[in-house]
Amino acid sequence: MTWNGQPIKPQAIKKTALMTVEGELDDISCMGQTLAAHNLCSNIPKSQKLDYVQKGVGHYGIFNGHRWRAEIYPEIRDFIIKNAT
Repeated sequence: MTWNGQPIKPQAIKKTALMTVEGELDDISCMGQTLAAHNLCSNIPKSQKLDYVQKGVGHYGIFNGHRWRAEIYPEIRDFIIKNAT
């Protein structure tokens, strides 16, 4: 991968946490696509990575509606708090 003609090295990322969110019923992006980010960012400690899959939601339900407010947002909030150092 390159940006502006310069190589991008995701494995160089070491000091930031990584959380990905997917919907179990997503009909636009198939399950498992965000795992690529976890594999590419190989030097982020496992304790600072979270691949979150929300049961029962599709693509648009991930970031709106009652599941967002009751289940997904709290996971994201807690992940940020846990990794804010």
